[in-house]
Amino acid sequence: MRALSGAPIFAFSPLAGLVRAALADDAALYGPPAPFNEDFVLTRARALAAKPYVDAKINFPPALAHLTYDQYRDIRFNPEKAFWRDGNSPFRFDVLHAGFFYKQPVEVYVVEADRQRKVRYQPDLFTFGPSVKRPKDEPDLPFSGIRLRHPINHRDVWDEFCVFQGASYFRAVARDQVYGLSARGLAVDTAQPGGEEFPRFVAFWLRRPGEDASAMVVEALLDSRRIAGAYRFTIRPGAVTRIDVEMTLIPRADLAHVGIAPLTSMFLFDATDHGRFDDFRPAVHDSDGLLMLTGRGEWLWRPLANPRTLQVSAFIDQAPQGFGLIQRHRKFADYNDLADHYQRRPSVWVEPVGDWGTGNVELVEIPSNREINDNIVAYWHPAKVLAANTAYSMTYRLHWCNDWPLPGARVPASVAATASGLNFDQDRRLFVIDFAGGDLDGSVTGKVSASAGAVSKIVTEANPATGGIRLSFQLDPKGERLVELRAVLERDGRPVSQTWLYRWTQ
Repeated sequence: MRALSGAPIFAFSPLAGLVRAALADDAALYGPPAPFNEDFVLTRARALAAKPYVDAKINFPPALAHLTYDQYRDIRFNPEKAFWRDGNSPFRFDVLHAGFFYKQPVEVYVVEADRQRKVRYQPDLFTFGPSVKRPKDEPDLPFSGIRLRHPINHRDVWDEFCVFQGASYFRAVARDQVYGLSARGLAVDTAQPGGEEFPRFVAFWLRRPGEDASAMVVEALLDSRRIAGAYRFTIRPGAVTRIDVEMTLIPRADLAHVGIAPLTSMFLFDATDHGRFDDFRPAVHDSDGLLMLTGRGEWLWRPLANPRTLQVSAFIDQAPQGFGLIQRHRKFADYNDLADHYQRRPSVWVEPVGDWGTGNVELVEIPSNREINDNIVAYWHPAKVLAANTAYSMTYRLHWCNDWPLPGARVPASVAATASGLNFDQDRRLFVIDFAGGDLDGSVTGKVSASAGAVSKIVTEANPATGGIRLSFQLDPKGERLVELRAVLERDGRPVSQTWLYRWTQ
């Protein structure tokens, strides 16, 4: 069909103009399409591992080169530019601006079917507050990470539920939670004399989900001085947010001390050591204990501590069934903090898939006097050295939840609370442990042992306020500066509770 002038009708169509504008915007935002297959990221990882490591840095324009904390916070992703806003996608994502601490480049790609396209930097993706100048020359800057969104709490609100930013760190939340502890892709030489190496995610590929998808798939390329790796994260947000992690690691050099599924958290003080801190709050922490389920089926609970000197604890195991950093106390009165809502911080449980062999769950506790410092690290340390030029594949699931095990599981009684203080006899220390849940009906007795010193006055009694059992005892260190303590509730010589482990230090 032709117009009266003889020109094609579509040449004057407003819709055609909009289509051309959309195509131009699309070309500006994305690079050209390229093939993408299931092994693409792994192939990239193998290629990286075969070459010397390059510590890439971003060449910032002057306006962004030396951002302060407040200036960096003044750069925000523009929600009107959220990726996948078009259509009926159940997920969206933001890209995060580089600067301040985040000075190493991160590439971001979107994947549809078997094609990938690189996301290009545009200043219009962000809003720039009064304290920072908007780049004038629109440089092709890389990003620092990604933020994932889904209506996890309210149907009409696109809540952020997972963020990848900084080295190989990522954080997630479940419904009604606020951010707390972090996970990492990998830990290398944590708390070792030669210093820690921090692998980082250098690129992300986000697969566009279908309209009915309940999960989002993110693939990532990891690189570091002595190791490279390929990761696939399948992320399911909800009342419990689950992240399936499939990874293949390829060391450039032999690695004797790596941490698999590392978790990083903060513990300042609680009822075991409140006297060190002049604070109006009764406790300050993102996590208060390390929970473990050994290959033998024993549940272990280790209350966290803020030591005066660096402490590293290793819990040797074979084929572990799981471990995690848990936030047990869930009442506002436990923290009395209107700003930070520690009662809403997530717990994270690591569930291995397959046999992880021999090694140990390692707990690192670092002295800290400020709650802004992450001073707790926990991970699985395999006994076997990771040999250079050899691929190692492992799979695990992260559960971001309020507590673990989830309600309804048949497990022994849990350690609900630990408190400690000086007894009237200043040479002795009183420990009070509350157990709850499980099967505590009938006669149970407390069994307590110590690696040094002497334990006395062991008392097991019902706690009517909790409906559980309270176990208390006194410790006389007898001059020792470190004592390992162990306690459990038993019935007829068999455990009916988690095993409580504690390291007392002078």
